[in-house]
Amino acid sequence: MSNSWTSEVGGIDLHLDLPAGRGRRSALEVALRQAIRDGRLAPGAPLPSSRALAAELGLARGTVVEVYAQLAAEGYLRTRPGAATEVAHGLHLPTPVNAEPASSRHVADFRLGRPDLSMFPRGEWLRAMRRAVQVTAYSELGPADPRGSTRLRAALANYLGRVRGVLTTPEHIVICSGFTQGLRLVCDALAANGAHSIALENPCLPDHRSIPAASGLAVVPLEVDGRGARPERCPAAVAAVVLTPAHQAPLGATLEADRRAEFVRVATTRDVYLVEDDYDGEFRYDRHPVGALQGLAPEHTIYAGSASKSLAPGLRLGWLALPTSLVDAVVEAKRRADRGTDVFAQLALAQMIESGGLDRHIRRMRRLYRHRRDALVTTVHQHAPAVSVQGIAAGLHAVISLPEGVSEADVLTAAAQRNIALTGLTPFWHSTNRGPEGDAEGIVVGYGTPAQHGYTTALEHLGRLLGAATRTSA
Repeated sequence: MSNSWTSEVGGIDLHLDLPAGRGRRSALEVALRQAIRDGRLAPGAPLPSSRALAAELGLARGTVVEVYAQLAAEGYLRTRPGAATEVAHGLHLPTPVNAEPASSRHVADFRLGRPDLSMFPRGEWLRAMRRAVQVTAYSELGPADPRGSTRLRAALANYLGRVRGVLTTPEHIVICSGFTQGLRLVCDALAANGAHSIALENPCLPDHRSIPAASGLAVVPLEVDGRGARPERCPAAVAAVVLTPAHQAPLGATLEADRRAEFVRVATTRDVYLVEDDYDGEFRYDRHPVGALQGLAPEHTIYAGSASKSLAPGLRLGWLALPTSLVDAVVEAKRRADRGTDVFAQLALAQMIESGGLDRHIRRMRRLYRHRRDALVTTVHQHAPAVSVQGIAAGLHAVISLPEGVSEADVLTAAAQRNIALTGLTPFWHSTNRGPEGDAEGIVVGYGTPAQHGYTTALEHLGRLLGAATRTSA
């Protein structure tokens, strides 16, 4: 059973089937996505403004903004400052849904952004969660402190200082639901303080561009090369710069020492915040550990980390180590967003940190991922020697640069035909400012994603795919 809504706003007739029994945000997201999949909203079709659609459907404008941002991140919509939101061109719509989970239909899954979930330390987490349930005072189950558990913030302050060189205190840490919410909280706080724009690396993760836009901030691209983000190209008048200094996402460069120092100089002289996304800093292979940028300028750097790569993204546990000047504004943004994060999950993570369980798990996974990285490089070179593999000194992904005559689109099409899940490099570039011609295309391989028991087989599928693609071009 569903509720049918027809919105006629600004000359746009938009019929939506809102499934019953869902939250209003979820229902709108599902309805719009289905309308695009069904072809009722064609590529290039404009959507009502978030304000107009919210008024028509009786929703909060922020709800519509979040739905538009989510669908833009998934590639269904295209959003541009000052222009109408529209259905994206070039959509490769999925085949009709059947009872079989999508993940089981892939013979090899190399999508970006996730660890090997089959290696999640269930026993360690269960013991930590059981301990949290047993010892947590009833008073801690009441209305939550939006900053997060005092115990977890204290454990994180010690842990981050020890393993990443972060200079912070429990009072400066806010627990959030992963980096996505953390960045949104920072953007909301900056916007509340009068900010108008924020710089993001070019290329960067596509959904990261939609988050500041949802807070009303213009996104300005920051050029990246083989040594990381370029501080001399830092745009003027931005309130903050989002960086991935340990392992640039997605190209894989490490921000070099002279550029770190220059970004610190830019931050302190221009009174700009640096937002450090340390998304996989625990996993380094062929280099000495690189400390967090935050340690060079704690009062001008927002350090963001999460358990998404070290444990599992489904835990939705992240943290911000904030400059003193932003603590109150971010805490208020968190309070408005959801009033706090699951207390038992927080306490379980604190228990794992305090017991050394997290350290042991990361050491174990670092060795495993290094072996995976080495096997990936060997397989690619055996099957497709004309292909180069880059960005492999750290992290859970690599970038495959394609030889002349082999296009990203052709490789992705061939991968889809073989049921191999891959990610192209093109969507990571800001639409108005792509990288140098020859560097703009490529394949991003998330080698942390396949389950351990199927990794060798998955690599064989990938190797044969790349071998066939490069032989065809020759």
